[in-house]
Parts: sequence; C-alpha cells; structure tokens
Amino acid sequence: MIESNCGLLCSECSYREPMGCSGCIHIDRPFWADSCPVKDCCTGQQHKHCGQCVKFPCELLKQFAYDEKQGDNGRRIEQCQNWQAN
Repeated sequence: MIESNCGLLCSECSYREPMGCSGCIHIDRPFWADSCPVKDCCTGQQHKHCGQCVKFPCELLKQFAYDEKQGDNGRRIEQCQNWQAN
C-alpha cells in the first residue's frame, strides 16, 4: 500500500497521530508547512509516488531523504523502489 509520495512510511511516523495527519496522499497541505515540494512535484506529474518518475531518484527527493535533521538516510528512496516492484 502506498502511504506517501516520497516513500515515507506514514504508518511509522511519530507525528501522524498527534498532528491528525492521514498521510500526504490523503491531504492537500502538510501539517508542517504551506506545501511540500516533493508532493507538489509528484502530484503535478500525476504520479502516486516518486518511484513512478523517469527522474527517480531526483535531487529534490535525495535532499529530503538525506537531510541532516529530517532525513532517513535514503530509506524512503528504497521504499519507492519497493513500490515500483509491486
């Protein structure tokens, strides 16, 4: 089941419940900002997740995946690859 555009596993997110977030594929605007550039790019190209893009993994996704504070050391990229296979 696809949980997000970027490969983040929303079911494992510690902010999901306290923020009332149902995951980015189900919301118009993230709780943490006015918009998400990854979500905007993905949905703008009519993809369910970044793994469907011909530019995958692009620099924008890599920035998110390897961000020092919020990144997951590339785990979301691996998750998009898993979704590609299904």
